[in-house]
Amino acid sequence: MAEASRWHLGGTPKHKLHYRREVEMRTTLQESLLYLIFLINLCILTFGMVNPHMYYLNKVMSSLFLDTSVHGEERINFKSIRSITDFWKFMEGPLLEGLYWDSWYNNKNLYDLKNSSRIYYENILLGVPRVRQLKVRNNTCKVHSSFQSLMNECYDKYTSENEDLSDFGLKYDTEWKYSAPIINSPWHWGFTGVYRNGGYIFTLSKSKSETLDKFINLRMNSWITRSTRVIFIDFSLYNANVNLFCIIRLVAEFPATGGILTSWQFYSVKLLRYVSYYDYFIASCEITFCIFLIVFTTQEVLKIKEFKSAYFKSSWNWLELLLLVLCFVAVFLNSYCNIQTFLLLGQLLKSTEKYSDFYFLAHWHIYYNNIIAITIFFAWIKIFKFISFNKTMSRLSSTLSRCIKDIVGFAIMFFIIFFAYAQLGFLVFGSQVDDFSTFQNSIFTQFRIVLGDFNFAGIQQASRTLGPIYFITFIFSVFFVLLNMFLAIINDTYSEVKADYSIGRRPDFELGKMIKKSYHNALEKLKLKKPETDEDKKSRKSRDLAEQARREGFDEKEIQSAEQMKKWKERLEKKYYSTEIQDDYQPVTQQEFRDGTTSKYKMRLCECLTK
Repeated sequence: MAEASRWHLGGTPKHKLHYRREVEMRTTLQESLLYLIFLINLCILTFGMVNPHMYYLNKVMSSLFLDTSVHGEERINFKSIRSITDFWKFMEGPLLEGLYWDSWYNNKNLYDLKNSSRIYYENILLGVPRVRQLKVRNNTCKVHSSFQSLMNECYDKYTSENEDLSDFGLKYDTEWKYSAPIINSPWHWGFTGVYRNGGYIFTLSKSKSETLDKFINLRMNSWITRSTRVIFIDFSLYNANVNLFCIIRLVAEFPATGGILTSWQFYSVKLLRYVSYYDYFIASCEITFCIFLIVFTTQEVLKIKEFKSAYFKSSWNWLELLLLVLCFVAVFLNSYCNIQTFLLLGQLLKSTEKYSDFYFLAHWHIYYNNIIAITIFFAWIKIFKFISFNKTMSRLSSTLSRCIKDIVGFAIMFFIIFFAYAQLGFLVFGSQVDDFSTFQNSIFTQFRIVLGDFNFAGIQQASRTLGPIYFITFIFSVFFVLLNMFLAIINDTYSEVKADYSIGRRPDFELGKMIKKSYHNALEKLKLKKPETDEDKKSRKSRDLAEQARREGFDEKEIQSAEQMKKWKERLEKKYYSTEIQDDYQPVTQQEFRDGTTSKYKMRLCECLTK
């Protein structure tokens, strides 16, 4: 009790400590405002990189080249190709019709085409399309001795080691001769392999009839063989109305199992960055971004020099370093893309009779977009550092920090069971159900099952016995038991944090108080609020001291007793303190008053009782 009394009376204020804390709070507030400006600038920069026209351009082009069916055979389009016959029908039908728009819908030449096709009358076909094939060598796999009498050829899946580099077929044109890959060209990640550049290449003609004759000639001379593993169809478009390039790649993979797997890529990118006034405004945001990056880097270097190894003990400092690294990578990729566009764009547009390889530029622009997207994500996460003075945010961070050890222990147990079920599903259903065709697919499928998206009929059809057993036990073990354990850990920890906050055991939100105080002072200066009286200040100070006591571990009874003793002392001082002895007056502590060690108050109290 005596300790509570000494606390409530306060102590001698430490002016230097108070000044240092106030300077620290002001610095934090300035940093938060500066970071807010940086975040707004970054958001403007990122949203200026994309626009809805990118989606609509991709949608229009995909509808034209993927969904258009072969004339007279509605079931055959690029998505539904399953055989070599279907592939040639697509090449000679929908692809040819989609690439060559020679006239207006009423057969009139509305535009001066200048030897170039305009797809949907608005999108200029840049150069000519290119078709490229990759093959594997014979005997790259071994036929079992029991079947060597029936089959003496074996073509393995595609790898760079298995690739066929020799000429084949007619051998008198580029489509029959192997072309070496370009060194800096990106590889393609497909369903059944990772494919490099190069191969057996030919470009289409500006004339629709000549291109059709070319396709027929290749089909009749068996350009596609058993050793074919993939065919790429590449071409690029430009829409001047929205200043966008659309780079298109259609891929047909020929796996070693037979059949054809189709995939596609549609990239709408803005290679010509600075055209309109808005583009120049985005350029100014990019310059501002670089200035912020230099300032933040300087700040972090100074902090590392000041705190040395202690700097790396804070998770927020690690987030700051990660954000700086991502920003530097984004600046590097942006500069690289702009330089490459400046160097290559003119060369690619010079000759309209050759293939214009814009895929390289689009590939790096996509990388830049991905990096800047990750950067803006972590930039928003850093906001939590500056709003930690908020009680709700502090509860969230306190809850996560307290239960992190329990969550790690739970995660180990969860993923042991989760991966066990994933391997069971892959081994039992992998050969028959697409969702379990690979181990990775099994993992993602189980996450979907937890969220309620599952194909029970396919599982049951794959195994009448193990299918229902797998499904029921997985739902019970993971959904009903493990997930509820996870929620229980979070709920229990949050209840503890909430209970501590209810009795005042919480961080001192000094930054929040400072902002609130500045706000009230501004209202008072503008005469929008009455000035605070001495009684209000005393009451507020008492509440602040009570909160401080709760944080230091005092219970409610001790705090109430101390407050009551203070009121008694104030009453006695008010009643018996006279101006005649003002010079001799010295405030006494509650403990001194209780122990009777001050004769001045004892004598006055006795006189009062005798009267």
